[in-house]
Amino acid sequence: MILPDNETKVDLLNNEAIAKTIIALLRERPESPVTIGVHGDWGAGKSSVLEMVEAQLEKDEKVLCLKFNGWRFQGFEDAKIALIDGIVDGLLEQRPALRKATGALKEVAKSIDLLKVAKKAGGLAWTAFTGIPTPDQVAGIVSTLQSWLSDPAALATKENIDGAIEGVKSVMTPRESKSVPREVEAFREAFDKLLVEAEVDQLIVLIDDLDRCLPDVAIETLEAIRLLVFTSRTAFVVAADEAMVEYAVRKHFPDLPETTGPRDYARNYLEKLIQVPFRIPALGETETRIYVALLLAGAELGEDDASFGQLIEVARERLKRPWESTALDSDTVKKALGDKAEKTHNALMLSDQIGPILASGAKGNPRQIKRFLNTLLLREKTAAARGFGADIKLPVLAKLMLLERFTPRLFDQIASVAAVHPKGHCQDLASLEAFASADQAPPAPIPAADAKTSKTADAGKAVKEDSAALQEWKATEAMCSWARVQPAIGSLDLRPYLFVTRDKKDFFGPISTLGHLSAVADKLFGPRLVVLGYLEELKQLKPAEADKVFEAIRSRIVGADTFDLAPEGIAGLKVLVQAQPLLQARLVDFLEALPKSRCGAWVVSGWQGVITEGSCITRFEVLLDSWSKAPSSQELRAAAQAVAKQPKGKN
Repeated sequence: MILPDNETKVDLLNNEAIAKTIIALLRERPESPVTIGVHGDWGAGKSSVLEMVEAQLEKDEKVLCLKFNGWRFQGFEDAKIALIDGIVDGLLEQRPALRKATGALKEVAKSIDLLKVAKKAGGLAWTAFTGIPTPDQVAGIVSTLQSWLSDPAALATKENIDGAIEGVKSVMTPRESKSVPREVEAFREAFDKLLVEAEVDQLIVLIDDLDRCLPDVAIETLEAIRLLVFTSRTAFVVAADEAMVEYAVRKHFPDLPETTGPRDYARNYLEKLIQVPFRIPALGETETRIYVALLLAGAELGEDDASFGQLIEVARERLKRPWESTALDSDTVKKALGDKAEKTHNALMLSDQIGPILASGAKGNPRQIKRFLNTLLLREKTAAARGFGADIKLPVLAKLMLLERFTPRLFDQIASVAAVHPKGHCQDLASLEAFASADQAPPAPIPAADAKTSKTADAGKAVKEDSAALQEWKATEAMCSWARVQPAIGSLDLRPYLFVTRDKKDFFGPISTLGHLSAVADKLFGPRLVVLGYLEELKQLKPAEADKVFEAIRSRIVGADTFDLAPEGIAGLKVLVQAQPLLQARLVDFLEALPKSRCGAWVVSGWQGVITEGSCITRFEVLLDSWSKAPSSQELRAAAQAVAKQPKGKN
């Protein structure tokens, strides 16, 4: 069961409301030209909105709706010519009688020929013809090109200018030559006549995937739109991420005036072209849960199933007022699906479990949600194919994948511990889940009579301090939010789940595929004088191998959870980083994560020749300063203050 990641006419997001609004606006005054923008991040559903617009306009014979995808034309020919040619070809295809017409069609064809000639002189010739982004007035395309010859800063070569002039002369006699504004107006009049002859009340052009194009292609397409945007009975609906279009403008016009600022200019460029902007909103928590449930239910039942259509209608009612509604529940689904409701049980459960954090992690983006679900289902099927499908529970896998997708560094920490635990557990994770759940619940009141007794008992109780990793997790709100997601997994055997997620990273390296690297890691837990002898051998490691050895040593040090004296493996870690300087940033990460309250003096010195890269030295000096002010460890504070007084380079 794989969820297709392409545009669809089946509306699971209630975006049909946007499509209907766009159509109403287009048809309100069909004789007036208009350009509408459908904006949103990649995967927000822009293409699906265009599909809905096109599907609803197909029923109106007086409306000709054409779709253009600039990304598909990228690299084949000039995008602006391709768009205009595509519009004319679409007219001829859907109105074959136009081929017998002589006047308007010939005039439009002649103008297109002029556009093709203008391209020979580069972007400025086209800019002069279409009027984008300026100039306001240009005497004429031929005289403009000739004037560039005397400009030492001209962007066109003499050969290009001569070629363009000859090309213009080949399609226009001197008697026919007009100024650029008149040429533009002549093209628009001829195109308007063509629409009359085609008996079209309104031509609507849907532009999709503009934000996927290279900057030059995106600008060329926008310039072609600008040429037609004031032609009566012509409308454009442009689907694009505004940020990507603004980036294209800045890349295409790198020498914008500093007084305006590139971002302001880029935004103005887009706003002058797009008269009416629509932005597709990100999904909230309730909407995400409904969307996930519909996706999975549709995959089980089939999108053409009549009962699934009824479920969509129920969901749309709730999506109309999501701030007041709840997600789909079992009773609602049973009423809509009847006997088929049982098939969607897992879909509802999974949407309830992962909907809240997926809404935040995926930022309400439908494509990211689909990709997450596809990866989840594919991994479940892979486990079944390999013979351990019974060990995989979707809610557990989904919870781990949420962390893997949105907080990968913390996922690596949990995975590294669970992979080497004899039962696949991560005890710190179990503690975090208990902490996060308790943090949500109000504390139980203590009776006044027992308050003194309770405090005395607590004072005498020896409480083991949290490990360095657990302290970090508790201080990270995203980690606590994730830990609250059900089910709790800290006391489960996570090894089957880590094995099925190893398409990105192998956490069982020392046990299985690392081979000789496991022995290398073991060597580095010896005395300093011994591990120094492995320096040359460590230099021969590939970066990926060195990274795995570092992680193996770091995990064992953190797992030992003893930092008052230099732990076993620190000497080996230093020698490894000396041999592999690219690991310096990871070493500083490790030092920053150590608990200040339980670190001895060993941590402040001995890094000369190990930490040598400028940014890492700066980070270590900041860390040294924080150690020198550590209130809970007098030994660490005194040692750090002593080192800080020494000349730089003596640590």
